[in-house]
Amino acid sequence: MNYKSTSEESTRMFKNDFLESLSKVHWSVPLIVFVPVILFFSWQSLVGFQLTPLTFFACFVGGLATWTLTEYVLHRFIFHWVPESEWGKRIHFIFHGVHHDYPNDAFRLVMPPSVSIPLALLFYGFFFLVLPSAYVPAFFPGFIVGYLFYDLTHYAIHHGNFKSGFWKKMKQHHMTHHYVDASRGYGVSSTLWDKIFRSDHLKK
Repeated sequence: MNYKSTSEESTRMFKNDFLESLSKVHWSVPLIVFVPVILFFSWQSLVGFQLTPLTFFACFVGGLATWTLTEYVLHRFIFHWVPESEWGKRIHFIFHGVHHDYPNDAFRLVMPPSVSIPLALLFYGFFFLVLPSAYVPAFFPGFIVGYLFYDLTHYAIHHGNFKSGFWKKMKQHHMTHHYVDASRGYGVSSTLWDKIFRSDHLKK
């Protein structure tokens, strides 16, 4: 991850045109795909399972909090794991290395549905196994809201020009990860877990 493009150029990842098209996505696509999912499961929770608003809120917040930890773990231990083998390095480049090489590529800043939908199904299945079934339809939309906030925050951080406040701090945090030290600062939508696990950027 030594190469850093400073332009909004892209690079071709696949020789196959269909696979190449699956690797790029407009920032609005996750909203189109997952907002109906959030609404459906919220309706199922409140109407189908008849959870009280308080119980629904508690489960929803639990799902949201779980996403923040999931985001950190995926970014730190999965996306930044570089195997020694050539095929492993190729997989790493496809999943995350390309973003570090071309950080301003607008069509590779949010997760494409070809990846996000299978992952969402896997997480839903896991939650269904470990949580009471009545709570899953409230927990899962909170988790997905967290994911959407991460995706859109990531896009905004790379393309927004923030002068002050929360967004400026988040942009500085993530840009430091990109351009100064990629071994720290794994949180994108939150710096909480970087602080807890002491992987925040070192203060000078």
